Amino acid sequence: MAPLKFCANVSWIFTELPDLSRRIQAAAAAGFQAVEAAWILDSNLQELQRVKESAGVELVLLNTPPGDLKAGDLGLGAVPGREAEFRRGLDQTVDFAKALNCKRIHLMAGRIPAGSSRASAAREMEAVFIQNLRYAADVLQKEEMTGLIEPINTRITDPTYFLDSPHQAAEILEKVGQPNIKLQMVSARRRTVRGGTVSSFCQKHKHARALEQNCPHKVVLLTEGSSEA
Repeated sequence: MAPLKFCANVSWIFTELPDLSRRIQAAAAAGFQAVEAAWILDSNLQELQRVKESAGVELVLLNTPPGDLKAGDLGLGAVPGREAEFRRGLDQTVDFAKALNCKRIHLMAGRIPAGSSRASAAREMEAVFIQNLRYAADVLQKEEMTGLIEPINTRITDPTYFLDSPHQAAEILEKVGQPNIKLQMVSARRRTVRGGTVSSFCQKHKHARALEQNCPHKVVLLTEGSSEA
């Protein structure tokens, strides 16, 4: 197994500093060679470019916009009726990613709408997510970028997030059928997965294999035949 590569998520650490530019500088000073960020569309792109280059770090991952956080949104990829907003946000994120030479975008699924149950919303949300992921695959393929989806633990982290297990994610990826849309999992959360370990999950799902990427502390599951190795 290749050595793990770590980077700093500057949305969640170095938060004593008021902006992403200073956090990137702090990450570089702490010895990180790469950073990731959640949402950066409100930041000054030219300033981020300057700081990234001067700090000598790689930007390895950005997220699509969350929607309205104050209203309870956490991504829009699977949310019915928000398709146009998701696609606008994807286009904006791609523009930032191109300018910052970032090759991976986390396509956030979002939460089950208020007033709906997981059981009643699941079929429609999955259909919306698959449609949006196929759209994203086409957009990202033109830029030689990879889209990632990430399950979030609903028992501990977020009880209403739609994508709540790697098994659900693997089934969706099979239906999407696009080689540049893949699965990421935070190993700190996912040393075990529902029904076994990450290793047993990879063995069960023949379309996937485990691989360390430049992304921090993440196991990225890739479809067979991917050019990434």
